[in-house]
Amino acid sequence: MEHTIILTLYFTLLVILSIYGFHRYQLLYLFYKNKKNIHTQATKRFEQLPRVTIQLPVFNELYVVERLIDAVMKVHYPKDHLQVQVLDDSTDETTEISQKKVREYQAQGFDIEFRHRLNRKGFKAGALEEALQTATGEFICVFDADFLPEADFLEKVIHFFTDPKVAVVQARWDHVNRNFSLLTQVQAIFLDGHFVMEQTSRNISGRFFNFNGTAGIWRRAAIKDAGGWEHDTLTEDLDLSYRAQLKGWKFIFLPYVTAPAELPIEVNAFKSQQHRWAKGSIQTALKVLGKVWKSEVPLKVKIEATLHLTSNVAYVLMFFFCILLLPAMVYRTEAGWLTLLLVDFPLFFLATISVASFYIASEKEALPQSWVSKIKYVPFVTSLGIGLCLNNAKAVVEAVFGYKTGFVRTPKYNNIGTVKQKSKNRYRVRGNILPILELSFGLYFTYTVYVAATMQAYFALPFFVLFQFGFLYMGVMSILPRLHSLKAAEIIHVEDGREHFSYEQKPKLA
Repeated sequence: MEHTIILTLYFTLLVILSIYGFHRYQLLYLFYKNKKNIHTQATKRFEQLPRVTIQLPVFNELYVVERLIDAVMKVHYPKDHLQVQVLDDSTDETTEISQKKVREYQAQGFDIEFRHRLNRKGFKAGALEEALQTATGEFICVFDADFLPEADFLEKVIHFFTDPKVAVVQARWDHVNRNFSLLTQVQAIFLDGHFVMEQTSRNISGRFFNFNGTAGIWRRAAIKDAGGWEHDTLTEDLDLSYRAQLKGWKFIFLPYVTAPAELPIEVNAFKSQQHRWAKGSIQTALKVLGKVWKSEVPLKVKIEATLHLTSNVAYVLMFFFCILLLPAMVYRTEAGWLTLLLVDFPLFFLATISVASFYIASEKEALPQSWVSKIKYVPFVTSLGIGLCLNNAKAVVEAVFGYKTGFVRTPKYNNIGTVKQKSKNRYRVRGNILPILELSFGLYFTYTVYVAATMQAYFALPFFVLFQFGFLYMGVMSILPRLHSLKAAEIIHVEDGREHFSYEQKPKLA
């Protein structure tokens, strides 16, 4: 009886996870079927360029705020048609740095405004909404603190708004520190998959997709028509995107227009970012999915929206799946390995191999000259995705049960070698029990690998090792920053398409 219950639960979870795995194959199919529809050039051009406001929301970004403002002020656009707003909610010396930089550009005749709030009401969404009161642009461009927009960004994007139905034009994120470490390589592949395959496939096949919070432009009238920025979720960009598309507004994604940005170089920052995105997506699902299904949009849009917004539920399923893997393996030996292969392999193919296929294809499209060199990181993408299970499952549970948490910023370092001593506490790692649980799961799968080897289940060993490494990596790398100083890197030059770094000592995170 116990065997039956465990195996039933195991296969039920595997079937549901396989549905999300199959969804990746569907996105691949939609991409290649509709690739000819990818937006490359606007069909018309403005005779008179419209006024644009660039908003720069920052909070305690002393390492990168100067870099951000300098990059934005180099963007090519008529001076009398461009406004820049620095939206600073900082509680540290970032405010002083920002003000000084803004005054420099004001003295040069630029229309740049500094706004500092004494509270963080609504966090980023609140800052964006309040800033609209003094924004003068017909179109609103947003860049987060870690971005380095290229000078021709507006020139490439703005003309798509000649179509009056277009609410948003979103560019693809690029990564200035992709080659910094294993973690940044994995993150880059994660994001390439999201942008190149997910966002592109949804857009060119007529499904909903979302503004990514930065490196995109909004039509101001669409923000107002959709109800404005709201801060009842942690992903205000996702929320507003769905509300606008339900109003009939059109979104455009430009996979060939990139905006470079800095990836988190430390595991706890990465996990914090993933937690926020996972929790926000479920909050948004609870808020808007009912409206999506009650709307008159096509069924294909409703199905894709459901899979998109609920995809992080897979982490909760994975949590229970992880627990059941070992007993299920032991009990299934009674059925014989041939039966296991006939039943398990098709589901394994849908649930796991789909990940590899998805990310290899995305790298081939994102990096056509060097994608082969990235294939070696794909197993780590799968493994660290599994390692995020506890972190993101926690986020999903918090969202479902309405547990409120603030907007936790993701630290950016600008890869510099000197830091003010009094600022080192800004990026302290918060202690929690998750790393201990991750290490426990890692040890559990170490034992699972041992049991599989003793049972001569050699075909399953690579699968179990992915789980083992993912959890051990997340646990160990979450604890290490509390034990020693973090080393960051400064990009000193680019040669043959690769970044080269010099390493400098960074302040302790603990």
